[in-house]
Amino acid sequence: MTTFLPIPKFLSSGEVHPAMTAAEAINEANRCLYCADAACVQACPTHIDIPEFIHKISTENTTGAATTILEENFLGATCARVCPVAELCQGACVMNKMAEKPIEIGRLQRFATDHLIEQGIKPFQAGPKTGKKVLVVGSGPAGLSAAAELAKTGHEVTVWERRELAGGLSTYGIITLREPVEIAQREVDMVRELGVQIETNTALKDGEQLRDVAKHYDAVFLALGLGAVPALNIPGAEHIMDGLRYIADVKTASPQAPEFHNVVVIGAGNTAIDAATTARTQGAQATIAYRRTAAEMTAFEDEYLFAAQAGINFVFLASPAEVITTNGQVSGLRCTRMTLGPADAEGRRQAIPADEADLILPCDAVIAAIGQEKFDAETGFGLPLNAGYMDVTKELAVIATELDNVFAGGDATRITGDASTVMAVQDGKIAARSISAFLDKERDNG
Repeated sequence: MTTFLPIPKFLSSGEVHPAMTAAEAINEANRCLYCADAACVQACPTHIDIPEFIHKISTENTTGAATTILEENFLGATCARVCPVAELCQGACVMNKMAEKPIEIGRLQRFATDHLIEQGIKPFQAGPKTGKKVLVVGSGPAGLSAAAELAKTGHEVTVWERRELAGGLSTYGIITLREPVEIAQREVDMVRELGVQIETNTALKDGEQLRDVAKHYDAVFLALGLGAVPALNIPGAEHIMDGLRYIADVKTASPQAPEFHNVVVIGAGNTAIDAATTARTQGAQATIAYRRTAAEMTAFEDEYLFAAQAGINFVFLASPAEVITTNGQVSGLRCTRMTLGPADAEGRRQAIPADEADLILPCDAVIAAIGQEKFDAETGFGLPLNAGYMDVTKELAVIATELDNVFAGGDATRITGDASTVMAVQDGKIAARSISAFLDKERDNG
């Protein structure tokens, strides 16, 4: 009989990175050089004044530190946990050039923002009422960020969220080891405390409804994210699970959350690693199958190393060809052996079949984490699209002449660059500023 594997201790001991004590935070803050024109600030997509908040921690002004963070990034508690800091702020820290350990900016940010949450401190208030109404569709990082900034400006903001809980990927798509549901929901509450109305189980259905709500609101911001994992066109594909759905079911303790003994995850991005890690936290063996090599993985290097530490296996140069079933149950994934050919137009080497026998990976579940579905003519609400993303101007205004008060941001518009929580937060900030400027212009012209 198959048994569950032992779960590594660090996968069952709460969040991956432990919280700092006050003494640890102050000691770490005192290492900072408080650089002028700091590289870490430039590397942060939301441009938090990092030396300023760290200096405030060093003087035991933790509330002030948190306020400095949230002024630029209202979802600072989430980003403290999930940002790829080694690629961003910490990667840019000047300490790296001095052969010293970079300042632990992410953990210091968590220390400050957690203090605010634990103390119930409300550093911001809604601005004086402008009489303008804004609808935000989607309550992920871009939507919540925009809603908070718009409320601080004084606009009346309503958020629609199609699921039961608000928070988007922070609630449903980021594994508990990185961000517990409670943190995401506290940030949702912080937005509500600014007077924002958040209506869950409420979706924007189609282009006709969009045109209707655009008439009833002074502005509409679409922060929709993207769709489900695309279907694979292979025999047995109907047995493949959506990686994001699997993570969400386990994270929210859904009654539908399955338990497996041996999982194969298709893909090699951060979501694939999260899905495999989720399986490991449930005691399952987990293998990631990827058609290219480790050098072509889109997951960050730290994520790859984390997965290896978690006991996740990697099988490279293996492309899924068939989900094998026995008596109606998944029993394996047949993969075509691949090799790398010439680079494509983007400089990425193509995976082509090798002249080798197929590989069978035994498993009782196959999970796909190969990106998310983009928009098409049916799902795009009749708005202009560019390669499956909403086509927006630099100001994040959707290019649609008959709907000049409709804006978009976040992953729905991320045609270039990496989609991430912190980029979505910045999109929400920029959109809020654009919407406020638009509403000011409308008021002046009215």
